[in-house]
Amino acid sequence: MGKNAAERPYADNEAMAFAKQIRTSPQKLNLVAASIRGMDCELALAELQFSRRRIADEVKKLLESAIANAENNHQLDVDRLYVAEVTVGRAMVMKRWRARARGRVGRIQKPLSNLRVIVRERKEKV
Repeated sequence: MGKNAAERPYADNEAMAFAKQIRTSPQKLNLVAASIRGMDCELALAELQFSRRRIADEVKKLLESAIANAENNHQLDVDRLYVAEVTVGRAMVMKRWRARARGRVGRIQKPLSNLRVIVRERKEKV
């Protein structure tokens, strides 16, 4: 009895890592994500290491997680991995307020983001 196992949504040469509720806006996170799209994983890690953006550390952790998933769960060669996709999405928005003059309210919105990183193994060069 029970359900059948779900099919794997990615190819055999891909691995994925996903982070929810990252404490920055999707617009800011997408600037960092765009800087590593399509890069070799080694170069992408170096890029994130020396990036001046605060959120680059979170992206670096997620990329390292995707690389570890590729190596341990899918037996992919770490030296041939590259960043195939980096997808940024909106999560919830925390709403806060601040008292303003004459009994009014200043709205403060604190957006959160979701991030998905897919690494893929390059084919061997013959």
